[in-house]
Amino acid sequence: MKEQILEFIQKQKVAFIASIDSEGFPNMKAMLTARKIEGNCFYFTTNTSSLRVSQYRRNEKASIYFFNRGRFRYEGVMLIGTMEVLEDAKIKQDIWRTGDTMFYKKGVTDPDYCVLKFAATKGRHYCDLKTESFQL
Repeated sequence: MKEQILEFIQKQKVAFIASIDSEGFPNMKAMLTARKIEGNCFYFTTNTSSLRVSQYRRNEKASIYFFNRGRFRYEGVMLIGTMEVLEDAKIKQDIWRTGDTMFYKKGVTDPDYCVLKFAATKGRHYCDLKTESFQL
């Protein structure tokens, strides 16, 4: 991934993730930004019981979007790829943070705690009235 785009993404506090519902419509949700980024893969935490998890299990097609609306400049990055629901203990432990017990009362082994792994394949970057598509 281009260094400037990755640097931009790492500064954002919120990510919008999109899934596909059973009728084929996109569903979008704001989430805290990725906990971990490795190459083209982004790791998020969520509830196993969530609507998004059930949608990703049926259809792995996904998109994530990051943006910053500055005073005079708007910048955004959309990534397209696939989302995988991970429930193995190692990745859950790797992503876990101390304050997560607020969301997952039983801790890192809570069955309602899982990790979403987004693997980007391509994207679009918008900045200063210009857009650029890119492959990853």
